[in-house]
Amino acid sequence: MVSPPARVEIDRIDVGDGRTVIALEAPSAREFVPFIFEGKPYKRVGSTTTVMAQDEYARLMLDRNHSRHRWENQPAVGVRLKDLDNEEILRTRASAIEHRRLSAGTSMDIGDILDRLGLRIDGQITQAAQMLYGTKFLPNYPQALLKLGRFRGTKITGDILDNKQEHMHAFAMVREAIAWLDRILPLAGRFPKGSIFREDRQPVPPEALREIIINAVIHRDLSDPSSYVAIAVFDDHIEVRSVGDLPFGLRAEQLSVDHPSKPRNPHVAGAFHRTGAIEVWGRGTNRVIDECRAWGIEAPTFKVDMGVTTMSFHAEILPDGTKPVPSLSQVGPKPVLSTDQVQVLEIATKQKSYGIKPVPSRS
Repeated sequence: MVSPPARVEIDRIDVGDGRTVIALEAPSAREFVPFIFEGKPYKRVGSTTTVMAQDEYARLMLDRNHSRHRWENQPAVGVRLKDLDNEEILRTRASAIEHRRLSAGTSMDIGDILDRLGLRIDGQITQAAQMLYGTKFLPNYPQALLKLGRFRGTKITGDILDNKQEHMHAFAMVREAIAWLDRILPLAGRFPKGSIFREDRQPVPPEALREIIINAVIHRDLSDPSSYVAIAVFDDHIEVRSVGDLPFGLRAEQLSVDHPSKPRNPHVAGAFHRTGAIEVWGRGTNRVIDECRAWGIEAPTFKVDMGVTTMSFHAEILPDGTKPVPSLSQVGPKPVLSTDQVQVLEIATKQKSYGIKPVPSRS
Protein backbone atom coordinates (compact mmCIF):
# COMPACT_ATOMS: atom_id res chain seq x y z
CA MET A 1 0.00 0.00 0.00
CA VAL A 2 1.24 3.48 -0.90
CA SER A 3 1.35 6.11 1.85
CA PRO A 4 0.19 8.81 1.63
CA PRO A 5 -2.43 7.49 -0.81
CA ALA A 6 -1.69 8.41 -4.42
CA ARG A 7 -4.23 10.76 -5.97
CA VAL A 8 -5.49 9.29 -9.23
CA GLU A 9 -8.33 10.91 -11.18
CA ILE A 10 -10.45 8.61 -13.36
CA ASP A 11 -12.32 9.93 -16.36
CA ARG A 12 -14.44 8.11 -18.97
CA ILE A 13 -14.22 9.53 -22.48
CA ASP A 14 -16.75 8.60 -25.13
CA VAL A 15 -14.89 8.09 -28.43
CA GLY A 16 -17.96 7.09 -30.45
CA ASP A 17 -19.23 3.84 -31.89
CA GLY A 18 -20.28 2.81 -28.40
CA ARG A 19 -16.70 2.75 -27.22
CA THR A 20 -15.37 4.42 -24.05
CA VAL A 21 -11.81 5.14 -23.03
CA ILE A 22 -10.92 5.15 -19.36
CA ALA A 23 -8.32 7.85 -18.71
CA LEU A 24 -6.22 7.81 -15.55
CA GLU A 25 -4.51 11.02 -14.50
CA ALA A 26 -2.10 11.36 -11.59
CA PRO A 27 -1.67 15.09 -10.85
CA SER A 28 1.62 16.34 -9.45
CA ALA A 29 1.74 15.75 -5.73
CA ARG A 30 5.08 17.20 -4.70
CA GLU A 31 3.52 18.48 -1.49
CA PHE A 32 3.08 14.85 -0.41
CA VAL A 33 6.64 13.70 -1.17
CA PRO A 34 8.09 11.31 -0.04
CA PHE A 35 5.86 8.30 -0.71
CA ILE A 36 6.25 4.97 1.07
CA PHE A 37 5.42 1.52 -0.30
CA GLU A 38 5.40 -1.46 2.05
CA GLY A 39 7.30 0.49 4.67
CA LYS A 40 10.09 1.78 2.40
CA PRO A 41 10.48 5.22 0.75
CA TYR A 42 11.15 5.21 -2.99
CA LYS A 43 12.32 7.74 -5.54
CA ARG A 44 12.44 7.92 -9.31
CA VAL A 45 15.87 8.31 -10.97
CA GLY A 46 15.45 8.52 -14.74
CA SER A 47 13.52 5.39 -15.73
CA THR A 48 14.42 3.51 -12.55
CA THR A 49 12.64 3.38 -9.19
CA THR A 50 15.03 2.91 -6.26
CA VAL A 51 14.88 2.87 -2.47
CA MET A 52 15.52 6.31 -1.01
CA ALA A 53 18.41 6.87 1.41
CA GLN A 54 17.46 7.53 5.02
CA ASP A 55 18.98 11.02 5.22
CA GLU A 56 17.17 12.09 2.04
CA TYR A 57 13.90 10.71 3.40
CA ALA A 58 14.36 12.63 6.66
CA ARG A 59 15.08 15.87 4.79
CA LEU A 60 12.03 15.50 2.55
CA MET A 61 9.80 14.80 5.56
CA LEU A 62 11.12 17.94 7.21
CA ASP A 63 10.45 19.95 4.06
CA ARG A 64 6.92 18.55 3.78
CA ASN A 65 5.98 19.35 7.36
CA HIS A 66 7.54 22.78 7.09
CA SER A 67 5.55 23.73 3.99
CA ARG A 68 2.27 22.54 5.50
CA HIS A 69 2.68 23.94 8.98
CA ARG A 70 4.95 26.91 8.50
CA TRP A 71 4.84 29.32 11.40
CA GLU A 72 4.30 32.27 9.07
CA ASN A 73 1.07 30.73 7.74
CA GLN A 74 -0.56 30.41 11.16
CA PRO A 75 -3.17 32.98 12.29
CA ALA A 76 -1.72 35.94 14.18
CA VAL A 77 -2.71 36.08 17.84
CA GLY A 78 -5.09 38.96 18.60
CA VAL A 79 -4.08 41.01 15.55
CA ARG A 80 -6.61 43.06 13.59
CA LEU A 81 -6.25 45.19 10.48
CA LYS A 82 -6.11 48.36 12.56
CA ASP A 83 -3.16 46.91 14.48
CA LEU A 84 -1.00 46.80 11.34
CA ASP A 85 1.10 49.59 9.86
CA ASN A 86 -1.30 50.57 7.09
CA GLU A 87 1.08 53.17 5.64
CA GLU A 88 3.77 50.51 5.24
CA ILE A 89 1.30 48.20 3.52
CA LEU A 90 0.38 50.96 1.08
CA ARG A 91 4.08 51.63 0.46
CA THR A 92 4.51 47.95 -0.37
CA ARG A 93 1.62 48.17 -2.83
CA ALA A 94 3.07 51.29 -4.50
CA SER A 95 6.58 49.82 -4.79
CA ALA A 96 5.25 46.50 -6.08
CA ILE A 97 3.23 48.25 -8.79
CA GLU A 98 6.25 50.40 -9.70
CA HIS A 99 8.38 47.25 -10.13
CA ARG A 100 5.56 45.53 -12.04
CA ARG A 101 5.27 42.82 -9.42
CA LEU A 102 1.67 43.67 -8.56
CA SER A 103 -1.17 44.65 -10.82
CA ALA A 104 -1.73 48.38 -11.18
CA GLY A 105 -5.41 47.71 -10.60
CA THR A 106 -4.82 46.36 -7.09
CA SER A 107 -7.24 47.92 -4.64
CA MET A 108 -5.99 50.25 -1.91
CA ASP A 109 -8.08 48.34 0.60
CA ILE A 110 -5.69 46.98 3.25
CA GLY A 111 -7.41 43.61 3.47
CA ASP A 112 -7.36 43.17 -0.31
CA ILE A 113 -3.64 43.97 -0.45
CA LEU A 114 -2.91 41.38 2.24
CA ASP A 115 -4.94 38.83 0.28
CA ARG A 116 -2.91 39.54 -2.86
CA LEU A 117 0.33 39.11 -0.88
CA GLY A 118 -0.84 35.82 0.63
CA LEU A 119 -0.81 37.37 4.09
CA ARG A 120 -4.45 36.70 4.94
CA ILE A 121 -5.96 33.22 4.79
CA ASP A 122 -9.74 32.77 4.96
CA GLY A 123 -10.01 36.30 6.32
CA GLN A 124 -7.45 35.68 9.08
CA ILE A 125 -4.29 37.78 9.32
CA THR A 126 -1.24 35.53 9.31
CA GLN A 127 1.81 35.73 11.51
CA ALA A 128 3.84 36.64 8.42
CA ALA A 129 1.70 39.80 8.11
CA GLN A 130 2.31 40.57 11.77
CA MET A 131 6.10 40.29 11.38
CA LEU A 132 6.02 42.37 8.19
CA TYR A 133 3.65 45.13 9.30
CA GLY A 134 2.84 44.74 12.99
CA THR A 135 2.91 47.64 15.43
CA LYS A 136 2.46 45.79 18.74
CA PHE A 137 4.74 42.86 19.56
CA LEU A 138 4.73 42.18 23.28
CA PRO A 139 3.91 39.82 24.88
CA ASN A 140 3.08 37.52 21.95
CA TYR A 141 5.88 38.31 19.48
CA PRO A 142 9.16 39.03 21.33
CA GLN A 143 11.10 37.72 18.30
CA ALA A 144 10.44 40.99 16.44
CA LEU A 145 13.62 42.32 18.05
CA LEU A 146 16.45 44.36 16.53
CA LYS A 147 19.69 44.70 18.52
CA LEU A 148 22.35 47.26 17.58
CA GLY A 149 25.69 47.65 19.33
CA ARG A 150 29.06 49.39 18.86
CA PHE A 151 31.89 47.78 20.85
CA ARG A 152 35.38 49.03 21.58
CA GLY A 153 38.06 46.64 20.35
CA THR A 154 37.57 43.46 18.40
CA LYS A 155 35.49 41.30 20.76
CA ILE A 156 32.02 41.33 22.26
CA THR A 157 33.61 41.72 25.72
CA GLY A 158 34.83 45.23 24.84
CA ASP A 159 33.31 48.40 26.27
CA ILE A 160 29.86 49.19 24.83
CA LEU A 161 30.01 52.55 23.06
CA ASP A 162 26.50 52.53 21.61
CA ASN A 163 23.59 50.21 22.36
CA LYS A 164 20.02 50.05 21.11
CA GLN A 165 17.30 47.38 21.26
CA GLU A 166 13.78 47.75 19.95
CA HIS A 167 10.85 45.67 18.72
CA MET A 168 9.62 46.58 15.23
CA HIS A 169 8.31 45.06 12.02
CA ALA A 170 10.59 43.76 9.26
CA PHE A 171 10.60 46.79 6.96
CA ALA A 172 11.24 49.13 9.90
CA MET A 173 14.12 46.88 11.02
CA VAL A 174 15.91 47.34 7.72
CA ARG A 175 15.46 51.12 7.71
CA GLU A 176 16.48 51.49 11.36
CA ALA A 177 19.58 49.32 10.96
CA ILE A 178 20.78 51.25 7.90
CA ALA A 179 20.15 54.63 9.56
CA TRP A 180 22.05 53.52 12.68
CA LEU A 181 25.02 52.31 10.62
CA ASP A 182 25.08 55.60 8.71
CA ARG A 183 25.47 57.35 12.06
CA ILE A 184 27.95 54.90 13.60
CA LEU A 185 30.29 54.14 10.70
CA PRO A 186 33.05 56.66 9.95
CA LEU A 187 33.54 58.24 6.55
CA ALA A 188 37.08 57.84 5.24
CA GLY A 189 38.42 60.20 2.57
CA ARG A 190 40.36 58.96 -0.43
CA PHE A 191 41.31 60.11 -3.93
CA PRO A 192 40.25 57.54 -6.54
CA LYS A 193 42.92 56.73 -9.10
CA GLY A 194 42.97 59.34 -11.86
CA SER A 195 40.70 61.76 -9.98
CA ILE A 196 41.52 65.07 -8.30
CA PHE A 197 38.33 64.98 -6.22
CA ARG A 198 38.20 63.54 -2.72
CA GLU A 199 35.71 60.73 -2.17
CA ASP A 200 34.22 60.11 1.28
CA ARG A 201 32.90 56.64 1.82
CA GLN A 202 32.13 54.08 4.51
CA PRO A 203 34.56 51.23 5.25
CA VAL A 204 32.05 48.69 3.85
CA PRO A 205 29.96 49.07 0.66
CA PRO A 206 26.48 50.28 1.71
CA GLU A 207 24.65 48.12 -0.84
CA ALA A 208 26.39 45.00 0.48
CA LEU A 209 25.42 45.89 4.05
CA ARG A 210 21.83 46.49 2.99
CA GLU A 211 21.65 43.12 1.20
CA ILE A 212 22.94 41.20 4.21
CA ILE A 213 20.65 43.04 6.64
CA ILE A 214 17.61 42.20 4.51
CA ASN A 215 18.72 38.56 4.32
CA ALA A 216 19.05 38.41 8.10
CA VAL A 217 15.59 39.91 8.59
CA ILE A 218 13.71 37.67 6.15
CA HIS A 219 15.53 34.36 6.70
CA ARG A 220 15.61 34.23 10.52
CA ASP A 221 13.71 31.58 12.43
CA LEU A 222 10.48 33.45 13.16
CA SER A 223 9.01 30.51 15.06
CA ASP A 224 11.56 30.92 17.86
CA PRO A 225 10.37 33.44 20.50
CA SER A 226 14.03 34.08 21.37
CA SER A 227 14.87 35.00 17.78
CA TYR A 228 16.32 38.39 16.86
CA VAL A 229 18.46 40.25 14.34
CA ALA A 230 21.66 41.79 15.72
CA ILE A 231 24.29 44.08 14.22
CA ALA A 232 27.54 44.42 16.13
CA VAL A 233 30.23 46.89 15.04
CA PHE A 234 33.82 46.36 16.23
CA ASP A 235 37.10 48.14 15.44
CA ASP A 236 38.01 45.67 12.71
CA HIS A 237 34.75 44.09 11.50
CA ILE A 238 30.95 44.22 11.40
CA GLU A 239 28.81 41.21 12.31
CA VAL A 240 25.21 40.72 11.16
CA ARG A 241 23.54 37.93 13.11
CA SER A 242 20.16 36.23 12.86
CA VAL A 243 18.83 33.42 15.00
CA GLY A 244 18.22 30.27 12.99
CA ASP A 245 20.17 27.83 10.88
CA LEU A 246 20.45 28.29 7.14
CA PRO A 247 17.43 27.28 5.05
CA PHE A 248 17.07 23.57 4.44
CA GLY A 249 19.97 21.87 2.71
CA LEU A 250 22.29 24.91 2.59
CA ARG A 251 25.68 25.09 4.30
CA ALA A 252 27.66 28.20 5.21
CA GLU A 253 30.41 27.53 2.66
CA GLN A 254 27.82 27.31 -0.14
CA LEU A 255 26.85 30.96 0.33
CA SER A 256 30.15 31.99 -1.28
CA VAL A 257 29.41 30.10 -4.51
CA ASP A 258 26.40 29.58 -6.76
CA HIS A 259 23.50 28.20 -4.72
CA PRO A 260 19.72 27.91 -5.02
CA SER A 261 17.30 30.30 -3.38
CA LYS A 262 15.55 28.55 -0.47
CA PRO A 263 13.66 31.12 1.62
CA ARG A 264 12.74 29.92 5.11
CA ASN A 265 9.80 32.33 5.19
CA PRO A 266 8.48 32.54 1.60
CA HIS A 267 5.68 35.03 2.32
CA VAL A 268 7.98 37.41 4.19
CA ALA A 269 10.58 37.12 1.43
CA GLY A 270 7.83 37.52 -1.17
CA ALA A 271 6.72 40.87 0.24
CA PHE A 272 10.30 42.20 0.07
CA HIS A 273 10.69 40.82 -3.44
CA ARG A 274 7.58 42.62 -4.65
CA THR A 275 9.00 45.95 -3.45
CA GLY A 276 12.15 45.34 -5.50
CA ALA A 277 14.33 45.01 -2.39
CA ILE A 278 15.55 41.51 -3.27
CA GLU A 279 15.69 39.03 -6.12
CA VAL A 280 14.67 35.38 -5.90
CA TRP A 281 17.63 33.74 -7.61
CA GLY A 282 20.00 33.13 -4.69
CA ARG A 283 22.55 35.66 -6.06
CA GLY A 284 22.49 38.07 -3.11
CA THR A 285 25.53 36.77 -1.23
CA ASN A 286 27.49 36.41 -4.48
CA ARG A 287 26.84 40.07 -5.30
CA VAL A 288 27.90 41.05 -1.79
CA ILE A 289 31.24 39.25 -2.26
CA ASP A 290 31.82 41.00 -5.61
CA GLU A 291 30.95 44.41 -4.14
CA CYS A 292 33.37 43.95 -1.22
CA ARG A 293 36.23 43.01 -3.54
CA ALA A 294 35.48 45.97 -5.78
CA TRP A 295 35.49 48.17 -2.65
CA GLY A 296 38.98 46.99 -1.83
CA ILE A 297 38.19 44.86 1.23
CA GLU A 298 38.33 41.10 1.63
CA ALA A 299 35.33 38.89 0.93
CA PRO A 300 32.89 38.50 3.84
CA THR A 301 32.71 35.28 5.83
CA PHE A 302 29.68 33.20 6.79
CA LYS A 303 29.28 31.02 9.87
CA VAL A 304 26.52 28.97 11.50
CA ASP A 305 27.10 28.19 15.16
CA MET A 306 24.70 27.11 17.92
CA GLY A 307 21.65 27.98 15.85
CA VAL A 308 22.84 31.48 14.90
CA THR A 309 23.86 32.51 11.38
CA THR A 310 26.56 35.21 11.32
CA MET A 311 27.91 37.14 8.37
CA SER A 312 31.05 39.24 8.96
CA PHE A 313 32.50 42.16 6.98
CA HIS A 314 36.22 42.64 7.64
CA ALA A 315 37.44 46.24 7.49
CA GLU A 316 38.89 48.91 9.77
CA ILE A 317 36.00 50.76 11.40
CA LEU A 318 38.13 53.59 12.79
CA PRO A 319 37.97 57.18 11.48
CA ASP A 320 40.88 58.28 9.26
CA GLY A 321 42.79 55.07 9.92
CA THR A 322 43.50 55.94 13.56
CA LYS A 323 44.61 53.25 15.94
CA PRO A 324 42.19 51.67 18.43
CA VAL A 325 41.71 53.76 21.56
CA PRO A 326 42.61 51.72 24.66
CA SER A 327 40.08 51.39 27.46
CA LEU A 328 40.86 52.57 31.00
CA SER A 329 41.23 48.97 32.12
CA GLN A 330 44.01 48.56 29.57
CA VAL A 331 46.03 51.70 30.40
CA GLY A 332 45.44 51.90 34.15
CA PRO A 333 45.95 55.26 35.85
CA LYS A 334 48.64 56.39 33.39
CA PRO A 335 47.44 59.58 31.57
CA VAL A 336 46.88 59.30 27.83
CA LEU A 337 47.04 62.33 25.53
CA SER A 338 44.33 62.69 22.93
CA THR A 339 45.15 63.17 19.25
CA ASP A 340 44.23 66.88 19.50
CA GLN A 341 46.52 67.37 22.49
CA VAL A 342 49.43 65.74 20.67
CA GLN A 343 48.89 68.01 17.64
CA VAL A 344 48.83 71.13 19.84
CA LEU A 345 52.11 70.10 21.47
CA GLU A 346 53.71 69.46 18.07
CA ILE A 347 52.67 72.92 16.81
CA ALA A 348 53.99 74.57 19.98
CA THR A 349 57.31 72.76 19.61
CA LYS A 350 57.67 73.83 15.97
CA GLN A 351 56.89 77.45 16.85
CA LYS A 352 59.64 77.43 19.48
CA SER A 353 62.19 75.87 17.15
CA TYR A 354 61.43 78.38 14.39
CA GLY A 355 61.63 81.33 16.80
CA ILE A 356 57.99 82.27 16.29
CA LYS A 357 56.75 84.52 19.03
CA PRO A 358 53.17 84.42 20.26
CA VAL A 359 50.91 87.34 19.28
CA PRO A 360 50.69 89.72 22.24
CA SER A 361 47.32 90.28 23.84
CA ARG A 362 45.49 93.52 23.05
CA SER A 363 44.24 93.86 26.60
